[in-house]
Amino acid sequence: MNTQQTNLPEMTLVPVGLVQSSLKVPSLKVTRENLELKPSMEELKQQQREIANTLSEIVIFKQWEPLLKGIEAFSHILVLYWPHLIDPEKRNLEQVHPMGRKEIPLQGIYATCSPARPNPVLVSAVQLVGREENKLIVKGFEALDQSPVIDIKPYSAHYMKKENLVFPEWMRKINEELGI
Repeated sequence: MNTQQTNLPEMTLVPVGLVQSSLKVPSLKVTRENLELKPSMEELKQQQREIANTLSEIVIFKQWEPLLKGIEAFSHILVLYWPHLIDPEKRNLEQVHPMGRKEIPLQGIYATCSPARPNPVLVSAVQLVGREENKLIVKGFEALDQSPVIDIKPYSAHYMKKENLVFPEWMRKINEELGI
């Protein structure tokens, strides 16, 4: 869709920082057909446990440092970031088998957490361990090293807590298998 034809504004995102993490390689490989699971489910569980205990730094570029004032008063933050290792040609996937599992019927990209999306903006809720000037130390962040950070918001249960959530059976099963 051409934004000029629909009178929508042009949208520009600018990175406000970068992730520094020991996580260097994605756990899932993006292909045109689907997301193929590289590791076994047991290996994926181990990766999830490692991510949960990983400390990462979000280094905010100096010109944006004043925007961090007060963030250290929160225990958790939402981080919006760009999965920079996704091949731009793979961003036109329409449907995938969630987590590469062929026994799960194809789902539309918007019904999954696949990073292969038209606008691959990902979001994670992470524990904020501390702040050192323009660096935020976070725990449990799955973003890979050098991922551009787009935005940060405080996590607020008041705004984000929803009750009576409904999930499809396939997602409930995956979460149960991962111990989430």
